[in-house]
Amino acid sequence: MSDHLRAILDCAGNERYVLPSGLTVLVRPMPGYSAAHAIVAARFGSIDVHFRLGEEELSLPAGVAHYLEHKMFEDQEGDAFAKFAHTGANANAFTSFDRTCYYFTATNAVDESLDVLLEMVTHPYFTEETVAKEQGIIAQEIKMYQDSPDWRLITELCQCLYHTHPIRSDIAGTCESIAQITPEMLYDCCRAFYAPSNLVLAAAGNITARQVLDACARAGLDRPAARPAARRLWAEEPMTLVQDWKTLRMAVSKPCFGIGYKEEPLAPGDGRTEVLYELLLCCISGGMSPLYRRLYDEGLVNPGFGGEVLRVDGCCCILFTGESDTPDQVEQLLLEEIERVRAQGVDREVFTLCKNEKYGQLVENLENVEDAASQMADFALMGQTVAQQIEMLAGLTAEDADAALQKILNPGRMARVRILPDGSAAEDSGEND
Repeated sequence: MSDHLRAILDCAGNERYVLPSGLTVLVRPMPGYSAAHAIVAARFGSIDVHFRLGEEELSLPAGVAHYLEHKMFEDQEGDAFAKFAHTGANANAFTSFDRTCYYFTATNAVDESLDVLLEMVTHPYFTEETVAKEQGIIAQEIKMYQDSPDWRLITELCQCLYHTHPIRSDIAGTCESIAQITPEMLYDCCRAFYAPSNLVLAAAGNITARQVLDACARAGLDRPAARPAARRLWAEEPMTLVQDWKTLRMAVSKPCFGIGYKEEPLAPGDGRTEVLYELLLCCISGGMSPLYRRLYDEGLVNPGFGGEVLRVDGCCCILFTGESDTPDQVEQLLLEEIERVRAQGVDREVFTLCKNEKYGQLVENLENVEDAASQMADFALMGQTVAQQIEMLAGLTAEDADAALQKILNPGRMARVRILPDGSAAEDSGEND
């Protein structure tokens, strides 16, 4: 690796490099720690099903990104898990709506593990036979998620809120959609989204920048590389709902409920608004909020009740989910609390507590090798650094939260999903079995 590369050091102590290939490299050396954690993140997730690559327009069946994640571990010599086992590393991967991440944790043979990681993400190998044999495995995974009430709530809410956005589809796809996947599709996705300029490599712990940069050089990532710019193509998504109520039955011990609000999509790189929404949800239904304390103290919800912001390109929604023996009562109390906070403003003390909690999480993550690397990669995919995130958080005020609440959580863009225990009576005509 050429010595002329210069690190950009942020106030959190993280080093950042951009290699001639376009790869972004982030390193957080943590002397005294025994383990190292490295992660390669690709800006490619389940929503990337329609895009333009050069002059070519491509459409994919649902589940390709997740399918590709599985297949990237295989090459002509076998499987990368066996290679990681040989180095003593613990490796895995995951796919979300907008990214795919491959990672390992190791205490020994870190250089060798880095070589395995970079080799697998830069040299894909697919055949008809290897692609076909994965279908049964992923079909079982799809069925597993279909049996998860927590995941079904999210999926069903997205299908109520969105007409065309691919967030409607399960990340793993369906048994029918994955049957359409071919090696050619997977190679197209690698060309479009696994170019070095679309990847982030982050490492933290008992590791140095020199180790990481040398591994990149061994993988050929220190040389200029083609930078195919895949451009996502979206169908027009109206701000109306598909439906505002859905009920289904599953093998659950008590009713599960979800309330979703369709919000205006956020601009790319707008992390400020997303964090502001998260702070608002913390003030309304988080563990330090008056509503949560009442619901929990009265035994109306379990500890899993809460809200989250689901934001990807072209989509932003706010979801509240939980389980309760009295879901109607909980939903009504939640809606009343939203309107109370909208009218009176967020509690200043609770807002400060929520803000300090989020700040504490950012700082705490810097002291854990897995969290430090993952956090660097997550923010880099958004075009931000950990230091910028901390600085941005410091500038948010309760007045900002009050102003934001006047624009979101609109009852006219609200959908509800209810999952009832098997055999219980449907509650209204909105039932969907």
